[in-house]
Amino acid sequence: MESLVRATEASDFPATIVLVICNRPKAGGIERAKRLGVPVAIINHKDYADREQFERKMDAVLHEYEVDLICNAGFMRILTPWFVKKWLGKQLNIHPSLLPKHKGLHTHKRAIEAGDTEHGCTIHYVSEGMDEGEIIAQAAISLHPDDTPDTLAARVLIEEHKLYPKVLKQVAAAFQGEIPA
Repeated sequence: MESLVRATEASDFPATIVLVICNRPKAGGIERAKRLGVPVAIINHKDYADREQFERKMDAVLHEYEVDLICNAGFMRILTPWFVKKWLGKQLNIHPSLLPKHKGLHTHKRAIEAGDTEHGCTIHYVSEGMDEGEIIAQAAISLHPDDTPDTLAARVLIEEHKLYPKVLKQVAAAFQGEIPA
């Protein structure tokens, strides 16, 4: 999130981060977003009877802030078909593996256990299937013989912070003026 906000501060960047939504009231990103001057909406999913009610609240807030494009970063919830369809083609996600390998959780550990020689991150459009949306871009790194899940995660995170802003710039430039508020 912070890498995206900082990238959009450039005068030639075709997007602005207008809101950070968080579903966990104690998430560290909340204070970082506030320090960066980005409005924060905390929508605790535990306050809603089901996923769709939670997502309808998110949708209302997104429209209130006139959001055109969603960039998921650290949002660890599977979205309902209702929300995915409503934002289809307007929602990006970052995943810490070279999709289609290692969908879901614990990707660094699974890459090591599988004996993979490379690992990395993927930016993709969100679709109804978990980590199955159209791939926009990937960044790959080599696995080291002494890698642990933590060391691998740290090296992948560096690539995530470089790749996501580049992809957002590309997607925002392509969509500029084409997505209704």
